[in-house]
Amino acid sequence: MTDRIKSLLERTFDKEQKKYRRDVDWKPLLDGFIRDGVDDSTRARAGLVAMLDAEQPAFMEGETIAFLRTVKQIPDLHSDEELAANRAKGISYGEKGVVFNLTADFGPTIRDGLEARIAEIDAHLERCRAEGDVEGGHFLANAKLSAQAVIDLAARYRAAAEKQGFASVAQTLAQVPAKGARTFHEALQSLRILHYAMWCEGEYHCGLGRIDQYLYPYLDADIKAGRLSEETALEELEEFFIACNRDSDLYIGVQQGDNGQSVMLGGVTRDGKPAFNLLSRLAMKACGELKLVDPKINLRVDKNTPMEIYELGTELTRAGLGFPQYANDDVVIPALVKWGYSPDDARDYSVAACWEFLIPGCGMDINNIDAVSMPACLDAAMRSGADSFDGLKLAMRAEINRRCDELQRKYAHVEIFPGPFVSVISTGCIERARDICKGAKYNNFGIHGTGIAVAVDSLAAVRDLVFEKKLVTMDGLVKLMDSDFAGRPDILAAARTAPKMGNADKAVDDIAVWLIDTWADCLAGRKNDRGGIYRPGTGSAMYYIWHANELPASADGRLKGHPFSANYAPSLDVPVKGPLSVIRSFTEPDLGRVCNGGPLTIEVHDSAFREPDGVAKVAQLVKFFVDRGGHQLQINAINRETLVDAQKNPDLHRHLIVRVWGWSGYFIELDKPFQDQVIKRVELASSES
Repeated sequence: MTDRIKSLLERTFDKEQKKYRRDVDWKPLLDGFIRDGVDDSTRARAGLVAMLDAEQPAFMEGETIAFLRTVKQIPDLHSDEELAANRAKGISYGEKGVVFNLTADFGPTIRDGLEARIAEIDAHLERCRAEGDVEGGHFLANAKLSAQAVIDLAARYRAAAEKQGFASVAQTLAQVPAKGARTFHEALQSLRILHYAMWCEGEYHCGLGRIDQYLYPYLDADIKAGRLSEETALEELEEFFIACNRDSDLYIGVQQGDNGQSVMLGGVTRDGKPAFNLLSRLAMKACGELKLVDPKINLRVDKNTPMEIYELGTELTRAGLGFPQYANDDVVIPALVKWGYSPDDARDYSVAACWEFLIPGCGMDINNIDAVSMPACLDAAMRSGADSFDGLKLAMRAEINRRCDELQRKYAHVEIFPGPFVSVISTGCIERARDICKGAKYNNFGIHGTGIAVAVDSLAAVRDLVFEKKLVTMDGLVKLMDSDFAGRPDILAAARTAPKMGNADKAVDDIAVWLIDTWADCLAGRKNDRGGIYRPGTGSAMYYIWHANELPASADGRLKGHPFSANYAPSLDVPVKGPLSVIRSFTEPDLGRVCNGGPLTIEVHDSAFREPDGVAKVAQLVKFFVDRGGHQLQINAINRETLVDAQKNPDLHRHLIVRVWGWSGYFIELDKPFQDQVIKRVELASSES
């Protein structure tokens, strides 16, 4: 790492950029929209223009990749009363109703420039006028003004850079984003601006996609021409990664760090050839040196991936970053094809924000529109009067199906607010003369299945306590659950010592196979009103705490309020034999059927990396998961004592990073319930044979 990068890194981590920020009162803008009855597309365009007009060019000493937020707040485009009125009409929204959890098609606009996009818009505007397509013309007019606003801000930045002596920045901004990038540096600056503008328009959880594919041609050309070496290219990439952390505390998220700034590396190309390249390698090296939470690295692998690449990924795990998150092409690509994605698009998959799979540029999937609590479904089934284990499973299946029916009714009519600028950099929107909010090539909904391990463990406990050992009746067990097992420590102990998922116990794992198949069956064949399907997943997002708080104690001995495991992982505080047993259990189901995303999350004690062969062993563990047919995996290197001390002495652990659910964050910045959940996760040794 060069001295310049070290200086930028330290000053960015210390939040030097905050001195440039200011508050802006956007209420008059919203009041004007309401008073004048301004349509949604015009609001989106006017909001972006106002936001960019309010931005004041600012630079950090030593930087060559510019753009940082100086306005803290994004304009609100709709009032709570307007949203409530829309919902009263039967309209549903995903989260805030805007375009989110999206990865745009950055490559073509980086290559061609925004002026080329405006020229395309002008051509299609003429067509719309000739055909009398008023809606299309209205969208394109707002898209053009949005793109021009981004060009105008870049011009203001260029003028300010020249005035303040940032000659390198000014020279770069003379080319991008208005015109196409010619060098790796220009491509990085253009990506920074396009991504920055998406957030300013109001989109959030904006992924960066497969940067090692669409940026690689610039790197390759620069190295071949002698303009860059691997060392200087690494310096430029590290500066770009640092820039991704400048504004992230302003981004929307449940917790600090939950911002969706993910990149996908490796895998295969659209035509099926190996895609891991020099830029993939440099990106991993940059993350290992910087040790920042953004961008989050996802690494695509398969059964033919060289062990060296697994070991490169494991080096980042050893560094305590909580990533890379691995995605198995051997499972994900066939799953997407079965769900209707074309083979070339499926081979081009990335993640939306945390783990949900999508196709960059042409996917308007709402991959986390809602969730179903599996322990809640079992709780309801236990109260249904089932008098046999098979009867209980039938009742649980009926309850899962009922909840899926409810969600399908809830989202019978989903609308998304326009995003004229993000539409400019998304595939096909200009040609169709329609905002991406109206739909793209793929428009599927993803539903999380939360608490899978808790549900499996609870089913196993009911079978053990009620139907086999007959220690308690079903009604009696339900009453004990409602009282947190008050007065019956013997039943609580029996519930906690009943067989659990994660120990390669066939009787338990067979329940997991049944539950995953049932979950997939209950959503199979359902259609949404946007022409897409419902995709089941094994993720939890923040629901692992929310859903747990809504439920009494469960039959596995989990007490009320005790959180579920994050995503697809062993229940908290459950003794397991080791990581191999966990992987064997959690890869028994057909995970291709529930491939919306949701990683197996494993905690490995950081002492595993103190041995000379520690990295090799953990890399072999990842390879074992892939060979077993796992879909997605993330590994956290943690130390319980360090985490506990960080709660007590946060100032001593400012750089401590943990994997939370599908993203990494600084431990001391998490709210205590999320910190506590991480501390309670099972630490596994890597020496199990």
